[in-house]
Amino acid sequence: MIAVDEHGTPLNDVVASASVHEGHLAEATVGGIVATKHRRGKKRVKKLVPKRVIADKGYDDDGLRARFADAGIDLIVPYRRKRVHRPFEDGRKLRRYRRRYKVERTNAWLKKFRRVAVRWDKNLAAYKGFVKIACICVTLKRF
Repeated sequence: MIAVDEHGTPLNDVVASASVHEGHLAEATVGGIVATKHRRGKKRVKKLVPKRVIADKGYDDDGLRARFADAGIDLIVPYRRKRVHRPFEDGRKLRRYRRRYKVERTNAWLKKFRRVAVRWDKNLAAYKGFVKIACICVTLKRF
């Protein structure tokens, strides 16, 4: 899982085994966004809370929506096709879903690194390291 900013620059990534559902990793991914602020010679680490999170249909869960709402985050997720009860349906929010291409573009940039795309590493720590290196390379190309 990866969290990106409005330009597609990676902010945080969480890597887990293949058997873990992505919905469980969503809170850890968003909660781990940290930025450093330099002000008058002092370095402050500040935890950023995004205003909204745009995700795909795999994150369609009322519990996840409620947890994000408690944290003050607007979760923009389209409903699954066969879902009957749609309590949070708002077409205005789904207009923002068009911006999801920025996340998919960042995923494509990460997939250019073959070792990350194929995942040859059996060791999770080694794979996490290569994902971090790929995120650093993508971020450096952005600037």
